[in-house]
Amino acid sequence: MRPLRLSAYTATTCLGRGNAAFAEALRSGRSGLASCAFETVRLDTWIGEVAAVDAEKLPGSLAAFDCRNNRLTRMGLETDGFADRVRDAIARHRKDRVGVFLGTSTAGILQTELAYRRRDPATGALPADFDYRRTHNSFSLAEFTRAYFGLEGMAMAISTACSSSAKACAAPARELALGTIDAAIVGGVDSLCLTTLYGFASLELTSTHPCRPYDATRDGISIGEGAAFALLERGDSAATGDVLLLGTGESSDAHHMSAPHPEGLGARLAMAGALRSAGLAPADVGYINLHGTATPANDAAEGKAVAALFGAGVPCSSTKGATGHTLGAAGAVEAVACALALQGGFLPGSPGTLARDPAIPVDYVIAARPAALRVALSNSFGFGGSNCSLVFGVAT
Repeated sequence: MRPLRLSAYTATTCLGRGNAAFAEALRSGRSGLASCAFETVRLDTWIGEVAAVDAEKLPGSLAAFDCRNNRLTRMGLETDGFADRVRDAIARHRKDRVGVFLGTSTAGILQTELAYRRRDPATGALPADFDYRRTHNSFSLAEFTRAYFGLEGMAMAISTACSSSAKACAAPARELALGTIDAAIVGGVDSLCLTTLYGFASLELTSTHPCRPYDATRDGISIGEGAAFALLERGDSAATGDVLLLGTGESSDAHHMSAPHPEGLGARLAMAGALRSAGLAPADVGYINLHGTATPANDAAEGKAVAALFGAGVPCSSTKGATGHTLGAAGAVEAVACALALQGGFLPGSPGTLARDPAIPVDYVIAARPAALRVALSNSFGFGGSNCSLVFGVAT
């Protein structure tokens, strides 16, 4: 594929609001995880909760979209000057030529959970003020973002579990190549809810400790929330130092509803496809941001796939020990982590990880360190074997 420029990018997570907080935490090894105290949840687990989401106010004209997920969406859009950069792009390209491609796993399902508590005691009907389309629906955040900027072009929500927002970067790459759009708002947002927290706990996938990716004693995930966005435009006018999306790779191994292929088949296919798309060889990659959820099966399978394709020579780490697993937003959050590492010249570490699993033969980075990076690859793998890898580089 032809390189695409990240004209702007931003991430808001439990580490703080914006790129400066994110970069500082990645450099210092700081984690934003805390013992779960969300809503009415009573679980012995750790989560990554974004501060002040409930205090965020939507514009009056968009009040029908009000829910935790769209409040977090607005927080993200109005961080690091991202909304202003989008408006500049609209002025350059027209409002029908800027697309919206966003990923989410559960969108505003918390709004339905809250509405369910207020259902009619006689009929069981949900309250009349509950607006499923603009809150719970997976398309809600794409529709909200489109309305927020007054856009008239194509809009798409992708919900493929934890690969959602990585795939939201691959879809507009095809549209930009076709010429149907000139720019795209890409990214993902997922917010905490009871369904996710209790659901992963029922699958026995949550840890009672802060998650420890690729650790010999890892025992489960820490669920987080986040909002991350990028503005994608064609790379023809990229300046030295700009971050570029160089390639995308997608696969579906359909091995199991929730478990990865034990040999990492789909993961390897996605990574190989991304390299092929970028016209690069494994030796060209200087860092891999692993999916690395800290479950025994996921890390082992991904590690096998990485070792098979790259050997043990490429530094890699999972940043989920810092942010938690932000589910449908993870691909976008970790794309921003790669962009910050490329422009900041460092390898992110792995907060929470104490002792590498010796059974996984990869060069796993525990403590962040300086590095002159030119190319980084990011992995995002979802339930059902939905896999996506992205390759980023720096313009020279």
